[in-house]
Amino acid sequence: MAAGRGAELLRPPTSSGRATFLELFFDLAFVVALTRVSQRFIDLTDDTGWALVAGFGRTLLLFLALWLIWSHTTWITSRYEPERSIIQAVVVGTMFAGLVMAVTLPRAMEERALPFAAAYLMVMLVRPLVVAAALRRHPRRLVPFRLAAWAAASAPLWLAGALGPDRLRLPLWAAALAVDYLAWALGWPLPWVGASAVRNWRIAGTHLADRHQQIFLIALGESILVIGTVFSGTDYSAERAVAFGVAFTTSALLWRIYFHRAGLLLTEALGRARMPGRLGTASERTHLLIVLSVLVTSVGYELVIDHPYGPPRPRWLLFVVGGPVLFLVARMRLEYEVFGRVSRSRVIGLAALLLPTAALARWAPMVGLSVVAVVLALVVLLDALRSRGRPLEVSASPIGREAPGGRDSEA
Repeated sequence: MAAGRGAELLRPPTSSGRATFLELFFDLAFVVALTRVSQRFIDLTDDTGWALVAGFGRTLLLFLALWLIWSHTTWITSRYEPERSIIQAVVVGTMFAGLVMAVTLPRAMEERALPFAAAYLMVMLVRPLVVAAALRRHPRRLVPFRLAAWAAASAPLWLAGALGPDRLRLPLWAAALAVDYLAWALGWPLPWVGASAVRNWRIAGTHLADRHQQIFLIALGESILVIGTVFSGTDYSAERAVAFGVAFTTSALLWRIYFHRAGLLLTEALGRARMPGRLGTASERTHLLIVLSVLVTSVGYELVIDHPYGPPRPRWLLFVVGGPVLFLVARMRLEYEVFGRVSRSRVIGLAALLLPTAALARWAPMVGLSVVAVVLALVVLLDALRSRGRPLEVSASPIGREAPGGRDSEA
């Protein structure tokens, strides 16, 4: 009877699988969080050498912690019925913790380390215990227990980093985050209990696709916010107006490249997969790179709009060109996940961005962004020419075709 009451939390086969308004509400906290990540990246643009590398590493670590929170929540709402009160309470509680992490993020490596770590541990440690209690005696209660056990193992590292000397914070938190990601990759194995690999979970594939598409749009929205905020806060000039237009065009091209074929058919691919958890796991890692690439690119927008024809600053190419390069690489990976192939247009675009990078280091920032926009427009044109007159392809993902099996397929 208790197991039956716990089963009510699971998504029924009749569920539409679509993302809910609750999850869109939850994403509002991550709109704030992504803007704070972007701001930390912007603060690095005057650094050089080791200071730039260390600062980039610190910001990347904070982003990965946020991403783990968002991803875990997405898997929870793909697996459990988000209309249930307890799941709604869990999501709203996670949203509050995410908002705390967002507002402390600008100084999370300094004096606000403790509230950032406490909010993170509240989600990673307390949330799975709440879900396990709600599942009662249902067999799936072992999964959140595994999550809580591994979170308890990494918690001392998070707390030691928050409370200890500043110089030890980065290595301690890097070790803690490595434990958390390794546990996720291995399925949170425990003695006598075993593991529960995420790739074998029975989840709503269409829901996972919705969420991945939505987080991309949220990141793209953050880039639009940067474009508008920076341009409205600077002295108006013809040069800045042109930079504003090129930056917006670049974001529009990123949107077009993402949703052309592969991004549009992600929902179908996950819906058709026999093991959607496996394709969903690969897609989640790909979207981590896609979101990161958009954030890095938005930093380039701010730099160029502020100083479109300033003196050459080679380190700025890390953002102006590096962000789009990472986007194309991640987009190629997404295309392989959906179709099992990579289009030549992506390879041509990647080569066209990488080859002139050394030369762009000697030109004004506006030249670099203009080259990026032209190359992305070329990719869009090649995509249009290739698909003209052809019917929309059917997804043929090489991932997730395997039949369900293994001890964790029921988890």
